[in-house]
Amino acid sequence: MTLPEEMKIETITLTPLAANAVREIMSTRNLDGYALRLFISGGGCSGYQYGLALDNRNRSEDFVTETNGIKLVVDEVSIKYLQGATVDYVPGEAENGFRIINPNPISACHCDQGSNACGGEASGGCAGCC
Repeated sequence: MTLPEEMKIETITLTPLAANAVREIMSTRNLDGYALRLFISGGGCSGYQYGLALDNRNRSEDFVTETNGIKLVVDEVSIKYLQGATVDYVPGEAENGFRIINPNPISACHCDQGSNACGGEASGGCAGCC
């Protein structure tokens, strides 16, 4: 699916370091023709979780783009929350991994209750909603 005009302003970026890490993983696992799928899941008091997967099954509802030579696929729900996000790769001696930098504020409390039920506005917490 092509991005609608209003969604073309900000796209999702894969840094060169992340693109190289994805390329290396796909090469090692012999995954020619695969794309990197980025998605969100969850909600509730712990907020959304980001997910990455190597996928070769695109759906007609998916948004597909290419960044730094890697095909990136995002589902129709996640794209609304990920516009302008950056996928980076952080190498480390003990542990390395991908990091999602999302400029979009995503509320961590989705209990659909008033602010008092979620720990009050002053606390900013979600103590009582889950």
